[in-house]
Amino acid sequence: MLDLTATRAHGLARCQAFAPAMGWRYANGRNHDHGPGKHTAVSVLSPWIRRRLVTEAEVVATALAAHGPGPAGKFIEEVFWRGYFKGWLEHRPQVWDSYREGLAIDLAAVDRDDRLRLNVVRAEAGETGLACFDAWAQELVDTGYLHNHARMWFASIWIFTLGLPWRLGADFFYRHLLDGDPASNTLGWRWVAGLHTRGKPYRARAGNIATFTAQRFVPRDGDLAEITRSLESTEPDGLPPVLPLRAVIPPQPGRPTGLLITEEDCRLEDFALDGLDLRAAATLAASHLRSPRSVAEGVARFERAALADAAARAGVTASALRAEHPEELARWATAAGVTQIVTPHVPRGPLHDWLADAALFLTARGITLTEWQRDWDSALWPHATAGFFKVKQRIPRLLAQWGLT
Repeated sequence: MLDLTATRAHGLARCQAFAPAMGWRYANGRNHDHGPGKHTAVSVLSPWIRRRLVTEAEVVATALAAHGPGPAGKFIEEVFWRGYFKGWLEHRPQVWDSYREGLAIDLAAVDRDDRLRLNVVRAEAGETGLACFDAWAQELVDTGYLHNHARMWFASIWIFTLGLPWRLGADFFYRHLLDGDPASNTLGWRWVAGLHTRGKPYRARAGNIATFTAQRFVPRDGDLAEITRSLESTEPDGLPPVLPLRAVIPPQPGRPTGLLITEEDCRLEDFALDGLDLRAAATLAASHLRSPRSVAEGVARFERAALADAAARAGVTASALRAEHPEELARWATAAGVTQIVTPHVPRGPLHDWLADAALFLTARGITLTEWQRDWDSALWPHATAGFFKVKQRIPRLLAQWGLT
């Protein structure tokens, strides 16, 4: 089973252990789902990368050192997908807002529609009668992980075979995935539905499932729906326009400062802590913000351990905060006597929304919320305005810019 030790040391050890497989072995085997506890063809590093216990740059550097840019190319591309999705959502924050609003509508429909509620309950419990889908639902709940290929199959079956609202499926994933990320999760489901790459839904095919699960699952003819169209009609106006990336306010030296540690970036050693007048630190538990419904305890437990590890490595004694009423952050900052809070950049998602509300209370007390932004994000995100190909073309130049070639 997956070892869920949420520390940087464990993530680095996992990265090094998988390094020999980051070349052609990954490229040739990455689509094969061998089942729970047998995901040896993929790194399973995503829970650590998602929180930057191990950074994308470190993982890419490991792959390049072990194999060079040619053999490691496919592995490196997959690392870039996460950054691409984050940047794409930063350029189109309306898509995140639409997801949250649509999810509230879908949940209200579940409350009033007995048939829909029963079908969703059966799907989430793995009781649909479709063996592959039910096994993946159970694996997700039991382990907090699914192979990427299984995630695509699952989403396609949820949307097109079971006919369930896509946002409810995305919410199911987000509540249980240890690597759950607002951009990757939301846009991944939209991609399957044919909303991200417009008019090109992903079809789960029986033969594909049989081949890439080594015949563990062999759906029968007619088990899976034929897809005749995507869900474009639900968004008749098309994709929203690309907006400029929001400006990041950096911390100012000399001001009494509070350090806020979140699961968005647990590698604080990369930032200039020594140059700040640091008066206090706090960890902010926020995984419960992922959904109006209950979030899996395994997700919250991984977050708690990652935050504790981040604070320990930063050498700070941190208060433990929970993202409840946004005014609580201002109260903590005021009690600590700080006039600015600094945290690694928080991209679009539930924590960003919560901090935007908290900033109103901070401003009222003369406290500024500031952020550090990584070179990885600031260099990659400007190119994440259309399809992934635009980013893929720039990978060699970006790697050279970061000194990773």
